[in-house]
Amino acid sequence: MTFVDEVHAVGLYGDRGAGVAERDGLMHRIDAITGTLGKAFASIGGYLAGNHDLVDMIRSYASGFIFTTSLPPPVLAAARASIAVLKSAEGQELRSEHQRRVAIVKKRLQNEGLPVIEAPSHILPLHVGEAALCTRISTELLAEHGIYVQSINYPTVDKGDERLRIAPTPHHTDGLTEQLVDALCTIWRKYDLPLELSHSKRAHVKPAVAA
Repeated sequence: MTFVDEVHAVGLYGDRGAGVAERDGLMHRIDAITGTLGKAFASIGGYLAGNHDLVDMIRSYASGFIFTTSLPPPVLAAARASIAVLKSAEGQELRSEHQRRVAIVKKRLQNEGLPVIEAPSHILPLHVGEAALCTRISTELLAEHGIYVQSINYPTVDKGDERLRIAPTPHHTDGLTEQLVDALCTIWRKYDLPLELSHSKRAHVKPAVAA
């Protein structure tokens, strides 16, 4: 049995927004998929997709589902409307612009030496390495710069791997990108956090010449 959790991918990957399995042409090999109606679909709730027997078994025996109140009709209507958009040509354009924006933000962060953790998804983790400081930076970004960036601390990540989670959207502009980068650079200097020159910046640094 092959089970895939697509909560971070539905709406954002694949021709019709079904997720990474659709993008990679593997939908026919997946037995069960879970996803969310939050995140890209901007609603609330979640779902399990699979064959009739599997879904019926979980519906009958999963206590977490049995004792959960059904979602309100307006919430489901909003989710259905979002799904319809993201399955359409408009959704394909949004996904294309989303990937373009992620690449732009990632490159700008790296060019300034900010410690972007390499990851294959649209989420750009920025390493901080200390829980209290990570939370403080997140709070400061919102209070002083009007930018919300979530801090991710233990137990979501290991101690020492605390990070900021940056999630660009297709509606973020070049101006907003620069505002984010400037704010992060200001905070990094304020707390004397390490910066690393990117390959592109190294290429423009002239070597010192001994006198």
